[in-house]
Parts: sequence; structure tokens; C-alpha cells
Amino acid sequence: MFSRSKDTNEPGFLQRHFGHQVGSVVAFIFDVLQIVIVSAAIIMVIRYFLIQPFYVKGASMEPNFYDREYLIIDELTFRFRAPERGEIVVFRYPRDPSQYFIKRIVGLPGETVEVIDGHVVVYNDIYPNGIILEEAYLDDSVTEGKKKVTLGTTEYYVLGDNRDESLDSRSFGPVLDTFLVGRVWIRGLPLSRIGHFTSPEYQF
Repeated sequence: MFSRSKDTNEPGFLQRHFGHQVGSVVAFIFDVLQIVIVSAAIIMVIRYFLIQPFYVKGASMEPNFYDREYLIIDELTFRFRAPERGEIVVFRYPRDPSQYFIKRIVGLPGETVEVIDGHVVVYNDIYPNGIILEEAYLDDSVTEGKKKVTLGTTEYYVLGDNRDESLDSRSFGPVLDTFLVGRVWIRGLPLSRIGHFTSPEYQF
């Protein structure tokens, strides 16, 4: 057997102090406030530590993402594993951390990435002589420029899918892992294009 401890917030306590009707109203308001406070705390944790909304700005990721599309960013996954090639990420712009960019990871830490003859070539332990990255998600566009960079142990090479209209690592260089905010998880708007995103498959 057990005895229930007396709760000073029970309606009986409030009714004795405020009267039956007023006490019931006060008890109801108190319960609503509790729900609001707990819900707000949960939403804040989700909003600031787990997921974050993001609006696409510009044409650098067309045709896969268009201007003003509403995305949900997963901020949790990269706390448990390293980013993968092909993932679309939101990060702080290295030259102005107050701005946020969205691009696709094509080069991983320790690799050498070369942009040449319209292609992206990746050099790593498996392909020391380099291999052309096959990017099926591109809309028949080529990767202009002539760059070659070896990435540090915490650096990623990112490019926009619309290579002709993208300000990316060809211009501002690799992105440090500390600048990564999270990976694109869900497109919420427009409803006609709602969807969940996974990494594409490459030939290696």
C-alpha cells in the first residue's frame, strides 16, 4: 500500500483559497502554462540542437533545389559520423560566417581534388592516379575552371549542382568541418516537391 502525498496545486487547494469557480479557472490556467512551458522547451531543443529550417537562396543548386525552397537541416548526424561524399550540406561561408551556403560535398579530408577539362577528378589511397567523379545529379553541365587542391584532415571540397552559377570551393577553397551546420534532410516546400534526401551512389 502507499499513500498519495498532498499536492498544493490540486484544484481542491485552489478552490479553498479562491472559491470553487475561480479556483477551477486558476487550476486550468496553471495546467495550460505547464504544457506550454514543456512544449516550448522541447521545441527549443529540437530547433537549436537537432534540426533547423533553411530557405534556398539563389540558383547555385538547380535543378535539384530552386530559389526559396524550404528545407529541414539535420544538425545531429554529423555529431556521430563524418560527412559523406555526395551529401548536400549547409555551412557558414568561410569569407563571411554570418552567411549560410548550400552545396554538395565532392571531396573528403585527405583527398586531392582537381577540376580539369570540365570534370572533377579525385585522388585518394584507392585511386592514387585519380578517378573522374561521375555525377548523375548534374543537368548536363560541366565543371568549369582549373583547380587542384589537397584537403587537410578537417577540410571538405564543396560544389554547387549548377556549376555555371555557383560560388563554391573553386573560388573560396575548402570548407572546415567546424563551418558545417548540417546535412539537407527534407524539402518541406513547395508541397509538389516535398521529399527526403539520401547520398547518391558513386562508382567508388
